[in-house]
Amino acid sequence: MKNYFLLLLLAFPLLTAARSLTDKDGQAEFYPKTATVQTPFQHSLSLQLQAGTQGVGADLRFGILSRLSVRGGLSFIPVKANNVLSLPGFQSTNSATINFYNAHLLADFVPFKGMRGFRLVSGAAYLYKADGGLSIIPTGSYTYGNTTVTGADIGNLNMNVSWKGVAPYAGIGLFKSFPKHVFNVNLDLGTYYMTSPSTHIIGTGLLTDNSSLEPQFNNNLKDYRWLPVIQLNFNFKLK
Repeated sequence: MKNYFLLLLLAFPLLTAARSLTDKDGQAEFYPKTATVQTPFQHSLSLQLQAGTQGVGADLRFGILSRLSVRGGLSFIPVKANNVLSLPGFQSTNSATINFYNAHLLADFVPFKGMRGFRLVSGAAYLYKADGGLSIIPTGSYTYGNTTVTGADIGNLNMNVSWKGVAPYAGIGLFKSFPKHVFNVNLDLGTYYMTSPSTHIIGTGLLTDNSSLEPQFNNNLKDYRWLPVIQLNFNFKLK
């Protein structure tokens, strides 16, 4: 009896394999059959256009595994504003500039299989231009005792802060990475951790000695290393 059951156990997979060689009409099929199993992420490719606190830019996103994708791209934010500073009793023309240009590589991971609209995002960017500046040019004339000086006598003052370098990134993503058909929208919330800033103060005329304030200026800004990211992404399916 034991040998009988053992024979059945051995024969079952052989019979199943033999049955798979025949089609529905009972005709033998000796060529192999292949099945393609598609996963939500794997081998998908999309173009992402983005806008947010790190500026505007574009990424290419590629699905590596069923729950893991990577993206790389560029973002930039050039801003210039005139006459942003107003001091009582002091006339000047001034301008402020902000320039952030980065190349980044990020990975998106879906931690929960049933929640593909929630992603953990990590990676890094190289900030090849990341600075802010303020330029002040005094105007008008000022009297100190018996002495009158003009804006040209006072000179100009330029202050600059730079965070150039590698900045790690961590955050979350909301809504699906890849479009189901042609197009979708998703959201990134996170932050870059930038290098400690370096500062420079350059003055001319009577403002030349302000360069001695650089150490204090640098110390005041040393903790300003976080660049928050709130970014809206527009995704177009390529593959």
